[in-house]
Amino acid sequence: MQNTLEIEGLDGKQELSGEIEVHGGKNSALIALPAAFLFQDGYSIENVPDIEDVSRMTEIMAESGAKIKREKNTVTVEIGESIDTKLNSELVGKIRASIFLVGPLLARYGSVQIPHPGGDNIGPRPVDLFIDVFTQMGATCKEENGVYKFTTKGKLKGADIFLRIQSVGVTQSAMLAAVLAEGITTIRNAAQEPEISDLAEFLNSCGANISGIGSSTLTIVGGDVLSTKKHVYEVIPDRLDTGTFLILGVLAAKNLKIVKCNPKHLDALIEIVKRISSSEVDVGEDFICVTNKLPLTVKETDIQTHEYPGLPSDMQPQLAVLLTQASGKSLIFETIYEGRLAYGGNLIQMGADIVTYDPHRASIRGKTPLKGSTISSPDIRAGLAYVLAATIAKGKSVIHNVYCIDRGYARIEERLANIGLKITRK
Repeated sequence: MQNTLEIEGLDGKQELSGEIEVHGGKNSALIALPAAFLFQDGYSIENVPDIEDVSRMTEIMAESGAKIKREKNTVTVEIGESIDTKLNSELVGKIRASIFLVGPLLARYGSVQIPHPGGDNIGPRPVDLFIDVFTQMGATCKEENGVYKFTTKGKLKGADIFLRIQSVGVTQSAMLAAVLAEGITTIRNAAQEPEISDLAEFLNSCGANISGIGSSTLTIVGGDVLSTKKHVYEVIPDRLDTGTFLILGVLAAKNLKIVKCNPKHLDALIEIVKRISSSEVDVGEDFICVTNKLPLTVKETDIQTHEYPGLPSDMQPQLAVLLTQASGKSLIFETIYEGRLAYGGNLIQMGADIVTYDPHRASIRGKTPLKGSTISSPDIRAGLAYVLAATIAKGKSVIHNVYCIDRGYARIEERLANIGLKITRK
């Protein structure tokens, strides 16, 4: 796939219009796929986004012996009798979510070998929290030359687990492992993201016993391998897709309707946008309409990322682009990832006035016009922030390393071209 985007900026004009569709959630699909190892029969997932991270996950699963079939946005997984739990090092090195395979594989087969997972360069993302959970459930873990070897004698055991960090991935992994463990597992200080709750409800419909769904304490009564009972899991709309297009609409649209979304998953971001911008934001059950009848004005504000239902860290770079157009000085406090603010240098190159104080705090002073530039995407969300910046800039921008963007946003250039942006992939 061609790996460069060229964007002709709108020079601050609000000209985009039409409908833009939200695809299935990346973070929902990437935990739903490993959950297939909990099932004895064919497991189908609908509304799966056509993104690179999903392709890497299905490749890893196929190499382990799972039978994968994809037709458009539906993926069907069948778990054969022979599964290799030594995961491919090259593929694992490309995707952080490969660590999600450990819980269900360990719970069902008693051993997993996995190299250190790859993923975005947004600061340290150690696997120690995952190791802690699995060892509390009776597993052992040995690390040799960057490869983690998990084993367990018999079944994993239920445990009372307190997560010292409210991690989404660790919560999901512990939940999946506990479904097949022996006894009762309690996960305290659990993350509460909608991707967790939605999958838990589906697992319950297939025979799992999970309570406390949507709260910070999950209780799972372990049992046998599940049966889908012909149920099909549908991936929820990508709330980060939705949030990105909401900010795009505020910045650059005359009128934009974001469809096939769930606005309830974005209360924190919607509140910020309504409070600081002059845009009219109409929120429906499964859509958001953004209208700009007058030239955009944005008030300065201070933002702080937080676990759900707070402002997602994954929306912080895109929101920073909006704050370059605010009148006054805004402050960003990134509470989750140390490397998340690294996007600032390229925005400064485009004309932004950003001062980074430390790995977690930065200020943005506006309003500053942005200019086209040649830059490279360091990670998924920063890459999309650069697309937003290029959209409102004066002149042409060239964005390299678009693979990072493709990992999380399906066919982004097609969707943006359909609402009037001059964007091409080369």
